[in-house]
Amino acid sequence: MSAERPGLFAGADGTLRCRWCESTPAYQHYHDKEWGFPVTDDRRLFEKLCLEGFQAGLSWLTILNKREAFRRAFADFDAERVARFGPKDVERLLGDAGIVRHRGKIESTINNAQRVLELREEFGSLAAYAWGFEPDLASRPPRITHAALQTMSTSPESVAMSKDLKKRGWSFVGPTTVYAFMQAMGLVNDHVEDCHARELALAARAKLRLPR
Repeated sequence: MSAERPGLFAGADGTLRCRWCESTPAYQHYHDKEWGFPVTDDRRLFEKLCLEGFQAGLSWLTILNKREAFRRAFADFDAERVARFGPKDVERLLGDAGIVRHRGKIESTINNAQRVLELREEFGSLAAYAWGFEPDLASRPPRITHAALQTMSTSPESVAMSKDLKKRGWSFVGPTTVYAFMQAMGLVNDHVEDCHARELALAARAKLRLPR
């Protein structure tokens, strides 16, 4: 199978999926139901930007397995609540074994929550801001293959968004982190050709009403 369809595997149910989710059923569920499907909910967008920052140096599966603990620790990623976290909250979070206990990333999440509120003042929502960086389809590879994905850890749009976020005071938002965010939140559809979820994600994007 892998020789004929690089980047894909057939699950126990015979369904073709992107190979990166092969390791656990939970990973496959995330791939089938979330990754690459378009999101316009500010809480989910903020959560993903934060968790991508926490992932730096780790695997996404590690973060996914801790996601519920992260949600409890960070007030379900309600930016207004997280923006009010102070030094006592930082110490509390450093003692929470359910999350990644990295002071810099914890403080970055609080800082970035405050920056979300500023973006809302200017753009109306984090979603309106983020989707403004959606790539033009003409700039994307004509086919999303395993080989094509090996060359795409960033994009011109993720570089531009990263640069703009940093200018606005965000942290842990490098171009690779931002591209992973774009992949997960459906700003790009990087499900490999013939992955069963690719067409589902495309259909969801076609129905999406973008915030303005």
